[in-house]
Amino acid sequence: MLDVPHIRLTSLAHGGGCGCKLAPGVLQELLAGQAPGGPFERLLVGTETGDDAAAYDLDGETAIIATTDFFMPMVDDPDHFGRIAATNAISDVYAMGGEPLMALAILGMPLGKIDTSTVRAILAGGQAICAEAGIPVAGGHSIDCPEPVYGLAVIGRAPKARLRRNSTARPGDALILTKALGVGVYSAAFKKDALSAVAYDEMIASVTKLNRVGAELGRDADVHAMTDVTGFGILGHALEMARGSGATLRISRASLPLLDSAEALVQQGFVTGASHRNWASYGAEVDLPGGTSEWMRHLLTDPQTSGGLLVACAPAAADRLLAQIKAAGYPAATLIGTVDAGPGRVAITG
Repeated sequence: MLDVPHIRLTSLAHGGGCGCKLAPGVLQELLAGQAPGGPFERLLVGTETGDDAAAYDLDGETAIIATTDFFMPMVDDPDHFGRIAATNAISDVYAMGGEPLMALAILGMPLGKIDTSTVRAILAGGQAICAEAGIPVAGGHSIDCPEPVYGLAVIGRAPKARLRRNSTARPGDALILTKALGVGVYSAAFKKDALSAVAYDEMIASVTKLNRVGAELGRDADVHAMTDVTGFGILGHALEMARGSGATLRISRASLPLLDSAEALVQQGFVTGASHRNWASYGAEVDLPGGTSEWMRHLLTDPQTSGGLLVACAPAAADRLLAQIKAAGYPAATLIGTVDAGPGRVAITG
């Protein structure tokens, strides 16, 4: 891989970040054909509710949390790519209320197209985020691959009582979102050289911000359910919570936090293909207000790479928890809606 000319990482990938994920409808179709693997009585969380990670009862008191996440580059800076992918992968453990223990690197690189120093920078970026999370990169696996791919398999733990699922929201709960939306819109603009340096820095600050507040929230009995918002957009991950909980999530469109330029950019047409696929997969289970513009719908289905946590909590504790989340370093955190009794759907209000 020596003496390879410099090339944009994003030019080597047909998609980037969590926009690479299979559409929710395709994923459901694939999993529907899988034979049951059990019974495994100690498997606490599997594939049933589309949760963020698997969880296994180790000894009656401690849950082991296991997840993996990897994707193709959404940026050209290799260090940033590594940091984004690592932050995104570790987020699954935090979304379960857990603490990460260690990571294994997953690396696929097109030999002859990327030089050695670029690959080292990707790995160094991922290792830097793992160090920030207080965990080692304890090994991994690499392959020759047509497109650049990087991510992590992450192992974590949580006391069983602190394990948080995406399927345990309760009617009456308040909903908090911890990060602003619009990452997919920004990445679409970036690929077309239409993202300003200021907006790029804003995006990088968001997608490399660890969701470690999730471990703190897992200790709070007033937090009933959590999930992280990634490739399926706020609508898709809210719908997973609604289905699993057997409840209707009502989300205020006006309350959703957005990256500063997201609205302007989406109205200029910077939309990912994943946004279209997301809506085609689950739009029938979402109620939108009459007159909702197409660009607003695209923000609701916009794939978030390393997005924030969607938290369902006791309503009396919502203001306290929101203040706690903001104080922990998530200034965009906002109350965005409620959980109501009803079918497993998402309803968007004005």
